[in-house]
Amino acid sequence: MITKNKIDDYIERIPPAPKALKETLMFLNMGELTKAAKVAETDLALKTYLKNIVNKPIYGFRNEVSEISQIFGILGVAGSKQTVYNYMITLLSPKKWVLFKLNASGFHSLQDYLSIQWQKILTHLNIKDVDIQNAITLLPASIIITEALFNEKIQEVKLLRSVKSLDYNTILQRLCHVDLFDICEQIAQKWEMPNKISEILQASSGIKPSHDATINELGKWMHLLLFYELSKPQIIEAGLNDFIDFQIEYVEDIYEEFSTIIGIEK
Repeated sequence: MITKNKIDDYIERIPPAPKALKETLMFLNMGELTKAAKVAETDLALKTYLKNIVNKPIYGFRNEVSEISQIFGILGVAGSKQTVYNYMITLLSPKKWVLFKLNASGFHSLQDYLSIQWQKILTHLNIKDVDIQNAITLLPASIIITEALFNEKIQEVKLLRSVKSLDYNTILQRLCHVDLFDICEQIAQKWEMPNKISEILQASSGIKPSHDATINELGKWMHLLLFYELSKPQIIEAGLNDFIDFQIEYVEDIYEEFSTIIGIEK
């Protein structure tokens, strides 16, 4: 059994926050984009990450953006904060993935697509809440923690997979008494996010709906997005699709709308 203390220990490592990162987030929380950009410029690794992220084809900018002040200006406060969170999560990611067949590029792509598609959804829903936008960063963080937890019991995990054909979320519950969404909630609490974020994340499991209609609606959209992104061929090959058991009845009232927003071909 993997104890709660062990899980807490991994969560305590998120985020690893050097001085420049702390100050950048502090200024972003204050809405001071110019000051945040000035501090971010002093961290070469962060600066390089931001430039690489925003100049990826999926962001759709025709000309290369090189100045951090430009990048933060384009992303806005919420987008900039989300991107810095993603960067901090990558600092915790393993140099070599053992259980999940991922590498740095594959993990970054998952982060990117989740962030971009979640922003599309929130724009469609006319939601401008910074905390709700940043909530999507918690899933990749939870995957990192799950990889670390499973590596401590790698033989037991593989045995459960081969003999009983259990999905990873069930194995996580058996070994740790938590599932992926519980870990997301613990990280949300670590980052001192509002309680509504934890409720949205739990609702996104598809099996723990909220009594609050607004939160439950966001949970439906996130559930569909997670299932969609984790069903991509490269993610299936990595073994991550086993975390989400698609609950079609939970989301059937918004499925057509979701397909239109995300651009799924029928």
